[in-house]
Amino acid sequence: MHDWAYLRPLLRANDRKIVLLVLDGLGGMPMGPVGPTELEYANTPVMDALAADGTLGQTIPVAPGIAPGSGPAHLALFGYDPLHYTVGRGALAAAGVGLDLQPGDVVARGNFATLDAEGRIVDRRAGRIGTAEAAPLVERLNRIQLPGVEVTVRPVREYRFVLRLRGQGLNPDLDDTDPQQTGVPPRPVRARTPQAETTAALLNRWVAEAQRLLADQPKANGVLLRGFSTDPALPRFGDWFGLHAVAIAVYPMYKGVARLVGMDVLDFDGDTPADQFAAAARVWPEYDFFFIHIKKTDSKGEDGDFYGKAKIIEQVDRALPALLDLKPDVLIITGDHSTPAMLRSHSWHPVPFLLWAPQTARSDNQYRFGETACAQGGLGTFPAVQTMPLALAHAGRLKKFGA
Repeated sequence: MHDWAYLRPLLRANDRKIVLLVLDGLGGMPMGPVGPTELEYANTPVMDALAADGTLGQTIPVAPGIAPGSGPAHLALFGYDPLHYTVGRGALAAAGVGLDLQPGDVVARGNFATLDAEGRIVDRRAGRIGTAEAAPLVERLNRIQLPGVEVTVRPVREYRFVLRLRGQGLNPDLDDTDPQQTGVPPRPVRARTPQAETTAALLNRWVAEAQRLLADQPKANGVLLRGFSTDPALPRFGDWFGLHAVAIAVYPMYKGVARLVGMDVLDFDGDTPADQFAAAARVWPEYDFFFIHIKKTDSKGEDGDFYGKAKIIEQVDRALPALLDLKPDVLIITGDHSTPAMLRSHSWHPVPFLLWAPQTARSDNQYRFGETACAQGGLGTFPAVQTMPLALAHAGRLKKFGA
């Protein structure tokens, strides 16, 4: 467990700026026995120049061999040991859309899904229906009532929604209904402990009514629930690291994880990397830590779209000069986890990591930003939870330890 007690006496304030640019699911694999990964295939002259000036390495988000979810992987980058600080997907989704959590609430992330006539899952994401198409279906779900419980459903983005139950005696110790595969029916909500049996029964009743209300839909005729959770009451990021932090993200879940650790979340127009970098420029004097999240690298990886993922990486690279014009003192470019297009899923592979700090970084004779170069980089392979002390050190925000 990292509580950073040893770090607090070392913190010192200055005016240096740190940027953590996270390309979700950045790590990849070749599509065959040999060949480049998505990052290595992409044309990235700006990142390659940063790699030549900076230092490369690779991170382990949770532990070797463990494929992490996005929540624990981001917590690790923020300095929270994901094996100790567990946050359910539901809490992340709720925080992402500004749905407040109170002690005793139970929340879950939901997907609209496509079921066949026998109730088997055909598509876990309902054809990735758009937000406008999903919104009226969320309103249908808000009609469902449960005895003694206040039920709230909010749209998240595209096919995703969040479900919150508020009442007495609720317990989030429940198994997901999403089996993470097609060709099988959704699972029932099962209690992991006797204390959660009543909550499981209420949620199974809610799911049955949801299926009835959605039965006429060609795509979104089912629901899948995952990440049952409640407010995790995490320590504040600013208290731990002495930073005034802002998150610049498009997708609500990543706004959620930032809110849960106490970062400000910036509203802005647009959804491209250029839009996000422009948003950072507008608030540049107000903050000293900028978490900028790019989602579509992960989406393309999960879709098995090798070339699409490479194009998103190239889009980020083309926009990067605008971020560099702000003259960050420390720029870290990495991913939360790997999502190889070949596997169509999150994986356990180490994640490429680029540290650019022109005043302090030692060059390691690597000249391209890619998995092969990162495996040979000067930072080596290290736990992602050590990202924040590394960033603070290169920003001159840590004093000497000991006499």
